Amino acid sequence: MGKPYSVLVVDDHPLLRRGICQLITSDSDFLLFGETGTGLEALTAVADDEPDIILLDLNMKGMSGLDTLNAMRQEGVTARIVILTVSDAKQDVVRLLRAGADGYLLKDTEPDLLLEQLKKAMLGHRVISNEVEAYLYELKNATDDNTWIENLTPRELQILQELAEGKSNRMISDDLHISEGTVKVHVKNLLRKANAKSRTEMAVRYLNQ
Repeated sequence: MGKPYSVLVVDDHPLLRRGICQLITSDSDFLLFGETGTGLEALTAVADDEPDIILLDLNMKGMSGLDTLNAMRQEGVTARIVILTVSDAKQDVVRLLRAGADGYLLKDTEPDLLLEQLKKAMLGHRVISNEVEAYLYELKNATDDNTWIENLTPRELQILQELAEGKSNRMISDDLHISEGTVKVHVKNLLRKANAKSRTEMAVRYLNQ
């Protein structure tokens, strides 16, 4: 593997947060981008530079995980956002995935499996704990219209194909010899045209067309 994936851990339990950070740094495929205890701090942390993955707690005091996710997607954050929570409630799973989460993992996930799932998320897969996977059918019928793909520019289509291979903005910028900022602008335009909340949702729809 090339460069390690950077991870931001957002959780309001200091003890748990430290444990997750230690787990991340124990695997050479990952690099700790940072840790925050609130959604507001998380938004500040990604204002200038984005990690590859944001591990986001759902039930936080103040700004909830859903509020934080919505704010991040509105700000155009294109990192993979994976929810890590104790809640296996159907409405939470459906709500968070609809809002643009790239994954929904339960906190009782085995540590090795968690790392494995994060690697899968970086390859463009939507990662869901087995216990809540059944709720995915609720999302299936939401967005099946793929006419947006026909209206893309050649460059956008090129970037969409790279996204579908699970590549990060940095990898795409290297492949296409354009700046990371330019890639980010294209990804934002693609999300708008696809009316999608996350790059994973867009990639899944492109691959399933």
